Amino acid sequence: MVEGWSRFALRFSDYYKSLDHNSLWVPPRLRSREWMFIPWGSKPPDRHRGFIDKKGLSDYLKQRAPHSCFHSTAYYRLPNERKMIDKDWLGADLIFDLDGDHLPGVSDNDFPTMISKIQEQAWTLWSEFLEPEFGFKEKYVQTSFSGHRGFHIHVRDPSLLHIDSNARRQLVNHIRGEGISVQTTLSGPNSGWQDRIKHGMSSVTHKLRVIDEKGPDHKLYLDELELVLEKSAKSPTTSGKKVSRNKIKEIAELADDERLGRLNRDNKLRVFGEKNTAIFWNMVKGDSSVVLGSAGETDEAVTVDVKRVIRWIGSLHGKCGLRVTEMPLERLNPESSNSFNPLEESIVFSSDKKFNILLNKDDVTAELAGIRVEGNSGDRLEVTESLATFLVLKGWGSIVN
Repeated sequence: MVEGWSRFALRFSDYYKSLDHNSLWVPPRLRSREWMFIPWGSKPPDRHRGFIDKKGLSDYLKQRAPHSCFHSTAYYRLPNERKMIDKDWLGADLIFDLDGDHLPGVSDNDFPTMISKIQEQAWTLWSEFLEPEFGFKEKYVQTSFSGHRGFHIHVRDPSLLHIDSNARRQLVNHIRGEGISVQTTLSGPNSGWQDRIKHGMSSVTHKLRVIDEKGPDHKLYLDELELVLEKSAKSPTTSGKKVSRNKIKEIAELADDERLGRLNRDNKLRVFGEKNTAIFWNMVKGDSSVVLGSAGETDEAVTVDVKRVIRWIGSLHGKCGLRVTEMPLERLNPESSNSFNPLEESIVFSSDKKFNILLNKDDVTAELAGIRVEGNSGDRLEVTESLATFLVLKGWGSIVN
């Protein structure tokens, strides 16, 4: 827990006390959900909670005003039981968690850029995968800003509630491009992945050329491709060996017009050599896939975990003070004329009250309600309460007199 949190714990309490219990959003089948709350300070999580109605939840929030609030994606016959096996699992929502912290080439220190990029990814997931390829229906979908670094897509189609982890893993593998045969896909009928691979070839080729020529973005592209291959190495469909930056530079040096021309004419050719060509195709698939948030310290997607907890819509995120906020699916589209803006629409605290902040982290950028701040460790800034809450809870600064 960051220092200086006690002032904001009181403001969280003010927020929860201001809520009318009748207006609280609660997930379907409330009585079958397990709830978990993270207290302020060093106390352990309070979990295995259950509520029979909104008033019970409201009373808890007003008494405890927790740091963070979660409910299970699963439905249980006995959600209050302490042991998972005794809860009696009945099914689970299908959850897609997109977290900007996992984006290649994007720094968490530049919060506005990270949020913009992860919103693009979230819309791509829906518009290019979930609806056209999996046939998911909008009427079963709920979308929300996670309150911090990403977005959640909840799918509550009754026909999907009982599918197990293996079936959910197949969905994730397809989205990530794991197990996709480049040659088979390119030579087969038109498909989403065929288009993605063609686009990915162009994108990765451009990045390799910039890396070889040491262009302005060569370090950025090298970081991106290294992270793409790092994630690929964790897949059960690859060798599991980490690829070095020097190996990427070696492929970049080989990626001349003659070799790329031959590869475009015949994708079965090993124009970079046996191992390097396989690495090239892994870069292409990874560059074209959607980055799904991982569950804890593993690279397993949240989607696969049928006993996961997810942030409760309407709660405040204890790591930045923004609200977990629902939006209509169409507003997830960043190109929409009425696109959802989490840097304005998830703010709870005042934009009028001012605080002096001393930054303790270098090269940070934050923006809320149109007010943008940039700075380095040691800088002093006068900011709004909402920005002060954000900076302190993220551990980027502290309040000074």
